[in-house]
Amino acid sequence: MLTGAEIQALLLSLKVASVAVLIALPFAVAAGLALAHPRTPAKTLIGGLVYLPLILPPVVIGYLLLITLGARAPVGGFLLETFGLRLIFDWKGAALAAALVTFPFQVRAIRLAAESIDPGLSQAAASLGAGPLDRLFTITLPLASPGLLAGAITAWAAALGEFGAIITFVSNIPGQTRTLPLAIYSAIQSPGGEAVAARLVTISIVLALAGLFASELAARAMARLTGRR
Repeated sequence: MLTGAEIQALLLSLKVASVAVLIALPFAVAAGLALAHPRTPAKTLIGGLVYLPLILPPVVIGYLLLITLGARAPVGGFLLETFGLRLIFDWKGAALAAALVTFPFQVRAIRLAAESIDPGLSQAAASLGAGPLDRLFTITLPLASPGLLAGAITAWAAALGEFGAIITFVSNIPGQTRTLPLAIYSAIQSPGGEAVAARLVTISIVLALAGLFASELAARAMARLTGRR
């Protein structure tokens, strides 16, 4: 039986992961399509920047967010004074950190899906007078939707397990920034917390497997809807 604090950590994790995916999705679509296009300028540089979170330690990303978006940092101070938006020590900052770490998962899935689209379809549409936006919304995005959905679900599952960037940027505050991984860490550090840690670890494993399974099912379902096998 989960305690109130454990349920709170679970619900916060679900909220942070969901918001993280929604934050990153429009940028991931733009980056994925840009990397899939053969004539994109500075494609290698863009790809390097997009996939950098895959090789950087998450703690580094958290530190960069801290010195950029902290309450006394240039950008963070401006957001706080101008819009009253505080990211540090807040769940919204945790969502941003998770979005950055899991961003490459979405981009890669969208890129692979876009690269698999027959370019002749877009060329034929263009010859019939369809503009770039028409081709984007009637051809590219519908056909790339399996990758888009699979990437979003995979990123969501990965965001549930994010630890380093979140604890570095927003700390480990019960009820505010303590997600499931941070709750597991806190339980391990507490005397007699093994049972709590075991329960939370089990929940994390179940959620991760469910996310990966849902990603595969969603990709297959969307592929059938778009007529692809």
